Amino acid sequence: MLKITADIAIAEQELKFDFIRASGPGGQNVNKVATAVQLRFDARHCAALSEKVRARLRRLAGRRMTANGILVIRSQRFRSQERNRQDALDRLVNLIRRAARPPKTRIRTRPGRAAKERLLAAKRHRSRIKKTRRAVSAADDF
Repeated sequence: MLKITADIAIAEQELKFDFIRASGPGGQNVNKVATAVQLRFDARHCAALSEKVRARLRRLAGRRMTANGILVIRSQRFRSQERNRQDALDRLVNLIRRAARPPKTRIRTRPGRAAKERLLAAKRHRSRIKKTRRAVSAADDF
């Protein structure tokens, strides 16, 4: 069991690892050994995730989640297969933890007195600037 939060735990059977050849550094290993890891997690059918967590996970995952609800995390940061596997697991755990945390609700506030005064002062200043652009007429002299 992969422990994510106090109430979310994912069974190891729900995670599928594919090992593929990595691009980038690796010396002679890069063409011979499949060190990159592709972790697949079926979020749509996971019983441990609530519907709200699943929806937030879909939004956070973005292009990493397929239309079928399968989350694909690819890791090729390290030269060893085991470190890439652990990196992919860590990234999955962090993503699900972020999705499990409900967003803060916004508390509506009103502008303070000083903010209202600044707004009115700015309006008065702008009004004066526009008045100076007007053509002088005979009616303005009286």
